[in-house]
Amino acid sequence: MRIAVIGGGAAGFFGALSASFHYPNAQIAIYEATQKPLEKVRISGGGRCNVTHHCFDPAELCANYPRGFKELRGPFNRFGPGDTVEWFENQGVKLKVEPDGRMFPTSDNSETIISALRNAAAESNIEIHLGARVKSITAIKKDSSANVFTITFHDRSQIECDRILLSTGSSPQGYRFASELGHEIIPGAPSLFTFKIKDERLTELAGVSFESVSLKLVVGNKHTFKARKTFKQSGPALITHWGLSGPAVLKLSAWGARALNEQKYQAELIINFLPESNTIKIRKEFDQRKQHHPRKRIIGDNPFPIPNRYWKRIVSLSVIDEKTTWANLTSNSVTALTNELAQASFKVNGKGIFKEEFVTCGGVKLSEVDFKTLQSKICSGLFFAGEILDIDGITGGFNFQNAWTTSWIAGSSMGLS
Repeated sequence: MRIAVIGGGAAGFFGALSASFHYPNAQIAIYEATQKPLEKVRISGGGRCNVTHHCFDPAELCANYPRGFKELRGPFNRFGPGDTVEWFENQGVKLKVEPDGRMFPTSDNSETIISALRNAAAESNIEIHLGARVKSITAIKKDSSANVFTITFHDRSQIECDRILLSTGSSPQGYRFASELGHEIIPGAPSLFTFKIKDERLTELAGVSFESVSLKLVVGNKHTFKARKTFKQSGPALITHWGLSGPAVLKLSAWGARALNEQKYQAELIINFLPESNTIKIRKEFDQRKQHHPRKRIIGDNPFPIPNRYWKRIVSLSVIDEKTTWANLTSNSVTALTNELAQASFKVNGKGIFKEEFVTCGGVKLSEVDFKTLQSKICSGLFFAGEILDIDGITGGFNFQNAWTTSWIAGSSMGLS
């Protein structure tokens, strides 16, 4: 059996390794268009490589995938984060868990992961061809069930193989190959990005962070209820020079990726800066301040778990003079401050990117893939793994886990068809 893996990223290498493990007599080769295999592994996590997430329950794990959560339930039961940890430990790479559940190599260096994958490939006699730019892939029926594939490269050379793993990430070329072999491609859209917000409440406060906020994103026409879509997330947030970022914002961007793309990244963002509270509790706190600290100046007496710089900003914008004390707080100011704390509305008018870790939604239509094997339902002998599928996860190691899981199952299934 001759296996060609198109794409030398995490999914490509791991799929080749899985195929070699399950079918040791197979001839396996990886074809990478660039001279830098595993480049996304290299730059991920700020160069540390967020290998996976410390979440070993498949149902809980699936909840971190805006697209693909139904399809991944079975695969995660077969190869999940625990299996990923075990595989790397067998290669001499220990992983550690950070407080937020992200898992990194103890070396804090992505080169550790790259070396493990490349060394394993060398030990398995997997060929690696760099600068191998595929021009086209054709499939010809050998008999009633199997295809023989011809891969043509840009230098006009050709090879034949019995199985192909397409693991080209979000590359347009990979989508083109899949399309030419009969698959529908769901149009791509950015996922995991920051929000551009121009608002005086945020001006000159870059770097101010919030431990926990509750976010509600409303996308679509305010006057057409059916056309509106609402997405919710909670967690840490960070004010930037251009708007808002942080884990909660990135998660929200992933879930709202397609809707935001359709609306050209115009939306309303409603923030509750005190998710453990509500308007009644906030007003009660104001009453207690009036009663117990009537002479204290409001702008310098922040009673809530939010940064003092932000408190001063919203107090000043709520038409409260710097010298105003709690005793002189008007009912209108109470209402204004309460709204700013519990349901502040911001206009999103664009997106930024999340460092170098650009993630997209879109890809091969999931209903056209058998998730028991990751084989195409349309073209026998064609397999998919990783981001080429219409699957994407939120930040935290989930996109890599999708790559490990789908590629391992694809590699293990290549001798079954």
